This record gives sequence, C-alpha cells and structure tokens, in this order.
Amino acid sequence: MQSFQPLSDAFAALGDPTRLAIVSRLASEGDMTVQEIARPFAMSLPAVSQHLKVLERAGLIARGRDGQKRPCSLNTERLAETARWFDHTRAAWEGRLDRLERFLAQPQSPQPTFLKDDDHEP
Repeated sequence: MQSFQPLSDAFAALGDPTRLAIVSRLASEGDMTVQEIARPFAMSLPAVSQHLKVLERAGLIARGRDGQKRPCSLNTERLAETARWFDHTRAAWEGRLDRLERFLAQPQSPQPTFLKDDDHEP
C-alpha cells in the first residue's frame, strides 16, 4: 500500500493561509528570496523562515543557493501529486453521484406494506 504521508504533509502545510499565499506567489511570480517572499506579510523574517521550513519539509518548495542568496522555488512535482489525488478523488465521487442519480431516476415499484400484529384490520 502506498504511503500517504507526503500527501498529508503537503495538505497540512497548505492548510495555513500564509503558507498557501507563499506557494501561490511562487507559482505566479517564480523563484524568490526570503526577503522578497516576506515583503507583503506583516511578520518578521524569522517567522517567514519558519513557514518556509514547513513548506520545504513538506516537499512543496526547495531552497537553493545563488551566491549569498537562497532563492526559494516551487516543487511542481509535489503539487502535481496533490492535483492527481484531487482528480482521482473527484472522479470517484462523481462516479458515485452519477450512480445515485441513475438509481433515483429509475421508476420505483411500490413497496408492499406489512401490517404489524397489533394493526389487524377488523
């Protein structure tokens, strides 16, 4: 059986609004330094660094080295894994709902009613 721990770690990391915003910015703007990532947030650089560590441990970002800079980049493969899980789960639920819809659309034959012992007709 496959391990869901990497997927669980990714979802847990993305459950925080700040980390989700960081991932969104990296997706739309590309690689950034910690200072660039921290700019729109009302928090200290160490606080942003803690968020980045969580994202890195979850495999959602990678931190490189470019001279004295440590640019952060998005790990698109981990995001693709989460997207595949969502696609698989959505397809399974859509199949279930389609089967339920077909079942509910079928004409139902009347069900026999059974009288309880104390409900005898006179």
